[in-house]
Amino acid sequence: MGGIFGVASKNSCTLDLFFGVDYHSHLGTRRGGMAVYGKDNGFTRSIHNIENSPFRTKFEGDLDELQGTMGIGCISDNEPQPLLIQSHLGSFAITTVGKINNKAELIKDAYENGHIHFMEMSHGHINATELVAALISQKASITEGLLYAQDKIEGSMTILLLTPEGIYASRDKYGRTPVVIGKKEDAFCASFESFAYINLGYTDYRELGPGEIVLITPEHVETLSAPREEMKICSFLWVYYGYPTSSYEGVNVEEMRYECGKLLAKRDNVKPDMVAGVPDSGIAHAIGYANQSGIPFARPFIKYTPTWPRSFMPQNQNQRNLIARMKLIPVDALIRGKKLLLIDDSIVRGTQLGETTEFLYQSGAKEVHIRPACPPLLFGCPYLNFSRSSSDLDMITRRIIRDREGNEVPEEVLEDYADPDSQNYAEMVEEIRKRLNFTSLRYHRLDDLKDSIHISPCKLCTYCWNGKK
Repeated sequence: MGGIFGVASKNSCTLDLFFGVDYHSHLGTRRGGMAVYGKDNGFTRSIHNIENSPFRTKFEGDLDELQGTMGIGCISDNEPQPLLIQSHLGSFAITTVGKINNKAELIKDAYENGHIHFMEMSHGHINATELVAALISQKASITEGLLYAQDKIEGSMTILLLTPEGIYASRDKYGRTPVVIGKKEDAFCASFESFAYINLGYTDYRELGPGEIVLITPEHVETLSAPREEMKICSFLWVYYGYPTSSYEGVNVEEMRYECGKLLAKRDNVKPDMVAGVPDSGIAHAIGYANQSGIPFARPFIKYTPTWPRSFMPQNQNQRNLIARMKLIPVDALIRGKKLLLIDDSIVRGTQLGETTEFLYQSGAKEVHIRPACPPLLFGCPYLNFSRSSSDLDMITRRIIRDREGNEVPEEVLEDYADPDSQNYAEMVEEIRKRLNFTSLRYHRLDDLKDSIHISPCKLCTYCWNGKK
């Protein structure tokens, strides 16, 4: 995944940019970067690896050099960015968040249209942000280039592009990821997360619509291309990735998670001693469940934040599993002899939640009931880099379906497994329960999840649960 932030100010943008980007650190752990423009010094850029250190510690020493009135920055789980580009459109800096599925085709087309070369990263990959810049530069203006890139890219791509005239913000054409504009007396900002600018003195100005393109200057926000009609914003933003203080399309993440837990409780009939959430994203769901059911909320294990503050994990799966265990410290008095109901945001591989459950049993728990805050994940996301999974078989659901149906599973059979009222669904869930040694397992239903979000269901992307585009 990743997060982006930009500032256009009449005065120095450096500190606003620095803290605004830092507030996106929950969206990625590999690289961070900032680029600024000032009339005296032109463009200046800094990129650092942040896998082992927080964003702030890596960039504090760069602030004296990053002086200007306009800037963009990112937290990235993939390629280094922002990039500085010189083309017939002039010099600009660019940062993106999203996923390109037809990268090979676009690179081939670029070569055929006269593009000479791309910088090659490790393992032969081309930086997706550089490819986006190449698409933009094929047209006569930046606005035309942004529209061209959005139409050519299969997947999803939200773009901030910094020029001496201002910042171009282009939300992906189906609005799968957000762009929110903030305003204060002498500046505007553009942000993935709506909370990232509040403590910097900005107030909410407006959200961009799907596919909308604007030019942001210190004085105004000008629409260059109107929003498109169709929206498919990612539902998983509310379930897991979004920070609790953020809102998307006017719906706050924390409030949605309370509603999600409430609807989970309404369909449940178990009577545990307490309800708990897997830190951090499961906690709000658990509070909603406890409020609705009347069963006490408790924290039978605590996340050790002094050295493990962030949610994301290393690339290596063995390291991920070890760190997941290291983060959580048990509270024996709240576990031993107790019946626990545990809410996690989702189950992907099942490895970590299975180990957490075993850990609770070893700590003396009598029962461990699991309630994921979303339906079973059945399809890998083709639109956003939300997962490091290389195959759908990384998901426990698909491994169970393979074991039951074989390697080639017809689409209509997968649809049946996604139906919470089908026999295949019930048997799949029961097999997950047995493999991970839960006392009971009940997933959130997709219809309840949609109701939890409180916007029109036709505007939500739910592909990872039902495979419908």
